[in-house]
Amino acid sequence: MIRLNPRRPLLAAAALATTLAAFAAPALLAAPPRHAATGAGGNWNAVVAMTPAGTHVVGNPAAKVKLIEYVSYTCPHCAHFEEQSAAGLQLFFVSSGKGSIEVRNFLRDPADLAVALITNCLPPRRFFGAHQAFLRQQSVWLGRSQKIGQAQLKRWYEGPQPARMRAIAADLDLYAIAQGQGLDHAATDRCLTNEAMVKRLTDLTVAADKAGVDSTPSFAINGTLLYGTHDWTTLEPQLKVRM
Repeated sequence: MIRLNPRRPLLAAAALATTLAAFAAPALLAAPPRHAATGAGGNWNAVVAMTPAGTHVVGNPAAKVKLIEYVSYTCPHCAHFEEQSAAGLQLFFVSSGKGSIEVRNFLRDPADLAVALITNCLPPRRFFGAHQAFLRQQSVWLGRSQKIGQAQLKRWYEGPQPARMRAIAADLDLYAIAQGQGLDHAATDRCLTNEAMVKRLTDLTVAADKAGVDSTPSFAINGTLLYGTHDWTTLEPQLKVRM
């Protein structure tokens, strides 16, 4: 049985970077954000962009209030935040055109990495749907980890990285959720063995760690990290006062 700390990453960023060093790839070249088509009637929830670092942003690119969410897919608090905040963020914050949301992955453990590889390899316009699906169904797929024996768990941490990712996806049945997002088994396997994506996600975690992020979910508004804010109850008033 694997036990997961609800907030702090299971591996320090530096240790995670070392663990995944075998997947090192050349740094991605900076590029201007790529925007999806604007939704009918100026629906800002349909506007998705990718930053030069490879993170996803939904909302008005020129929004007055830019929220960054540092998220871990194996963090129960992140799943709770998604459930509590979705309506307010979509209907009040993003739809007004005054707010945008950028999601930055903060890796905690191998299972977190496997899910992040799947969500981040989808076309940008489909990222947020998959992001929400994995968080909303977290109790189901992550719950399977409580029945993982030592022999199975050993496959998560030993051997070639691609084989480890596929073992996690099989043990937690991540393939089923991926299929619901339009990825068949073969496509999911390609996502799980994407070396450049592993490096990108690891780099994001290391950068967040250096910026002071030490738990998830954590938030920044207009580039300023909010210390002590880790849930919707404390975040919502800070967004409203800036709108």
